[in-house]
Amino acid sequence: MLVLENIEWELPDGGQIVRGIDLTVTAGKLTVVTGPNGGGKTSLAKLIAGLEKPTRGRILLDGEDITDMGITERAQRGIAYAFQQPVRFKGLTVRDLLTLAAGGELQEDKLCGVLGQVGLCTRDYIDREVNSSLSGGEIKRIEIASVLVRKGRKLAVFDEPEAGIDLWSFNGLVDAFKQLKESKKESLMIISHQERLLEIADEIVVVADGKIRMAGPGQEVLPQLLAGEKASRCPWGKEEGR
Repeated sequence: MLVLENIEWELPDGGQIVRGIDLTVTAGKLTVVTGPNGGGKTSLAKLIAGLEKPTRGRILLDGEDITDMGITERAQRGIAYAFQQPVRFKGLTVRDLLTLAAGGELQEDKLCGVLGQVGLCTRDYIDREVNSSLSGGEIKRIEIASVLVRKGRKLAVFDEPEAGIDLWSFNGLVDAFKQLKESKKESLMIISHQERLLEIADEIVVVADGKIRMAGPGQEVLPQLLAGEKASRCPWGKEEGR
């Protein structure tokens, strides 16, 4: 279980990005974080992954204070993070990347299975380099696959996994998230605007202006968001155009 206690994050110039967030990501459940662009969702994900350090507050993983730990230490403790804009690695093949992520050799059926989950044909991609020859959507899917093969995951964080992915591949990705959710082996957090991902969430958290504006069970929060859209109002409480 991941617990955030009064998390704040300020830029060096004093600009406040995250403003006193308290959040619990329950073990074995899928939490989807949504909200307007620039509201602090990705910043929150980076603070959880260890890419940034909060100015104030504590982050606990299964009761252990990991606030001062970097990304490597957090990864060793079971936090896996899929970037909104994945890194490319010249000279490293897809097979190499997945092997490194898994911590050991993977059987061909496992490779086929995980690449199939993200909509990629193993034969076409397994020996390709993870470089600029891959499109944004392709590199995104490969990075998601690298998270899916990680052993010892306690928390997997996916930042806008739908970005750059076609409809057919996205359908498979939703199924993959459903399977992960149903296994109840880990905590899942997805940053997303996609209604289909919101629909399968156990918990939905709405972040805007660096604060949590709404949070609760998915079946309770989603209807409120959809009702706000139908009423031509921003679901975070402000009228459009204001």
